[in-house]
Amino acid sequence: MTDSLSIQTATVETDSGDVKIPAYLAQPEGVGPFAVVVVIQEIFGVNAHIRDVTERIAREGYIAIAPQIYHRQVPNFEVGYSDEDMALGRQYKDGTKADQLLQDIQGAIAYARSLETAKESVGCIGFCFGGHVAYLAATLPEVVATADFYGAGVTTMQPGRQQPTLTLTPQITGTLYGFFGTADPLISNQQVDETEAALVEHHIDHRIFRYAGATHGFFCDRAIATVPRRRRRLGSRSKLCLRKNCRPFYEKKKGEPQAALPTIRVHLHNRLWHICEEGRHPLCKVF
Repeated sequence: MTDSLSIQTATVETDSGDVKIPAYLAQPEGVGPFAVVVVIQEIFGVNAHIRDVTERIAREGYIAIAPQIYHRQVPNFEVGYSDEDMALGRQYKDGTKADQLLQDIQGAIAYARSLETAKESVGCIGFCFGGHVAYLAATLPEVVATADFYGAGVTTMQPGRQQPTLTLTPQITGTLYGFFGTADPLISNQQVDETEAALVEHHIDHRIFRYAGATHGFFCDRAIATVPRRRRRLGSRSKLCLRKNCRPFYEKKKGEPQAALPTIRVHLHNRLWHICEEGRHPLCKVF
């Protein structure tokens, strides 16, 4: 018995206002229905790492879609992790606008929800600048679960707007998990505290995780060496956020014929979900 599903992948076009935005789509094979997870890139674009993350999420039983949020400025942008790549990624980051970013997320959601195997539940996960965009996306009513990995600038700015993104916290209606390193040069511990204080003040369901000694980008195994044990904890906690709020697998309704239910997969899913909730699953390395 395997603990992951077979998947299909494709690059698709989504509608974002009057613009077509390409997105990398990974979806499980089978009838579903599957919850949707929007994956938001780092400053380096929808590169091999983000495509890999998207595929891992799909193997957990979600329809995962990663829109190219720089597409209005530069088509098909993806780079590595050199200083030159970082400077170029930051240049395009500075050219984004919150309204357009939210349109791109909504376009990705609409496309994924239009698939026959999709169900209504939507989660969002973002890294680096994508973590900031994920915090923005958490204000959308469709998004019920958000995982923000070291989204810098939430307390100090908002793309194309005057007020920082933190001021939008009262608009969040779902659950938000935040993951931060205490040695991150781009996000001070004080800023993490300010984010947590705003979530508490506005009664947002949330959890903030601080990783001692971790720097920026600690999730990405392409750019820096990530401690395997920490990656397992991150996988467990990320999955918990999504699973508790937008369960991936088909669940049998009362009175429904058993033939409609993939028994083994649901049994495995329920078992792993409860183990991950307790932080004990040794293979929690999905994200």
